[in-house]
Amino acid sequence: MKKIVIVGGVAAGMSTAARLRRLDEQAEIVVLERDRYVSYANCGLPYHIGGAIPDREQLLVVTPEHLQATLALDVRTEQDVLSVDRAAQQVAVRDLPSGNQYTLNYDVLVLAQGATPLRPPVPGIDHPKVFTLRNIPDMDAIIATLDAGARRAVVIGGSYIGVEVTEGLRERGLEVHLVELQDQLMPLFDREMATDLRYHMEYHGVQLHLGTAATAIHEQGDGLALELRDGTRISTDFVVLAAGVRPLTTLAQAAGLDLGPRGGIKVDARMRTSDPKIYAAGDMVEVTDTVTGEPTLVALAGPANRQGRIVADQITGRDATYSSTQGSAIVKLFAMTAAATGASERTLQRCGRAYRKVYLHPSGHAGYYPGSHSMHLKLLFAPTDGRILGAQIVGYDGVDKRIDVLATALRAGMTVYDLEHLELAYAPPYSSAKDPVNMAGFMAANLLRGDLKLWHADEYEQQANDTIFVDVRSAEEYDEWHIPRALNFPLPELRERVDELRRQAGDNPIRLYCMVGFRSYLAYRILHQHGFADVATLAGGALTFTSYYRTTLATGAPGIPFVAYAEEDLAAHAALDG
Repeated sequence: MKKIVIVGGVAAGMSTAARLRRLDEQAEIVVLERDRYVSYANCGLPYHIGGAIPDREQLLVVTPEHLQATLALDVRTEQDVLSVDRAAQQVAVRDLPSGNQYTLNYDVLVLAQGATPLRPPVPGIDHPKVFTLRNIPDMDAIIATLDAGARRAVVIGGSYIGVEVTEGLRERGLEVHLVELQDQLMPLFDREMATDLRYHMEYHGVQLHLGTAATAIHEQGDGLALELRDGTRISTDFVVLAAGVRPLTTLAQAAGLDLGPRGGIKVDARMRTSDPKIYAAGDMVEVTDTVTGEPTLVALAGPANRQGRIVADQITGRDATYSSTQGSAIVKLFAMTAAATGASERTLQRCGRAYRKVYLHPSGHAGYYPGSHSMHLKLLFAPTDGRILGAQIVGYDGVDKRIDVLATALRAGMTVYDLEHLELAYAPPYSSAKDPVNMAGFMAANLLRGDLKLWHADEYEQQANDTIFVDVRSAEEYDEWHIPRALNFPLPELRERVDELRRQAGDNPIRLYCMVGFRSYLAYRILHQHGFADVATLAGGALTFTSYYRTTLATGAPGIPFVAYAEEDLAAHAALDG
């Protein structure tokens, strides 16, 4: 009878244990967890803080007693694994409630300890009113502070946990400051996509401090004072530290297991470490990036659970392997949703990988059906064959559906030409006859076929001096806001005014734009066929431009959907309503 010891009882660890039992009824399976809880819904912690999940017990998926009764698992909580003796195939364990130590033999050892929150070396960071949010006791401590009357909070870190906690605290009526070292929220997203989230967060009253860091935390009366590198001083009742995580590899390092270049445990495709008797899975291991092929660290529950299944398969003689991680992820922020899969533009630039990109702002479902809003979709793809490299979407309606389709397409090695032909479910409450994924494929394929030439908002400053910018929106839209010095040639008038535009532009490049890119695409086709040589249309239109340079169009509030063929009518109605 084989004895398997698993260190860590949450995502990867419990996934391994449960599948092991399903595959091998005879194996002795022992799970050692340092905390008091196992297999809890740690991704749900911020939502219980905010009240979206009102019942704390809903987060406790199973108990050790339940696991013993249903799967015959020996699950031991509050057990601290102190060391691994690889030669003797033993682990030394301390029972935390009693302090007693004991050893445990194993035939196979599985490390699934996850990651630990980063704690920057800031004076005062260890104050009892500075919390992290990794487990149930962390959550309980934050809620106890809220119940004691806290009304002000600072969140340090603007990635997934940071923005989710920020939302939860605002939902409870707190004054919330968010501090992020990078000059944007959600650093794993490209900056212009994260800008939409910034506007929305500000709309909901969050006070943002981007591009700065905490330098000291002091006691101040019954609360704390947080000093920032830019000289700002914030008074608060407590701080939540969400500045990222690092792999929890202390035990593995002490045992002499190989680490990878990113600091995680090095494993092969079978999740084996450098010791063939020891496997590792979850946030503590390095994986291969699907797009770049580089080693990377990805702290996500989905990959962790899949890796746990593969470990169980391997232990029981099945030849399952883990190929790569593409980083598909999603986050809710008040009314908005942000999601990504594959490589970001920043990652592709760092790797020296050639790419093209398109932006579009389709509606989540048919614009004439109530409740739809536009989304901001960015697609990255190879310039040679159109292979999908990455996608990011920020919006209000249908974001999750589209990112999952694009994630599947990326995993399958599909191209933008394949996206044109995907047959996706359509009815007005759910989509449009041309789904946003199809539209992204049409646009990208047009670009690669040469039917479209784009200019991008991040090129604006270098083009501003010798370029003729042409706004093809209505006069009402132009008067509300336009790019400085842009000429207004509304699309319905363009054909009759082609010669006028030729005289005004001379030999200068012409750069077209509209609200979301559809009307300027039509204008591009007109001018291109009238012999204009150096003409291009703004990718994503004025809405994407606003994500690079804040304009009056940026409110952070949900807006009306932009129906491509009816933009001017919508704009006119909006002007009358205003």
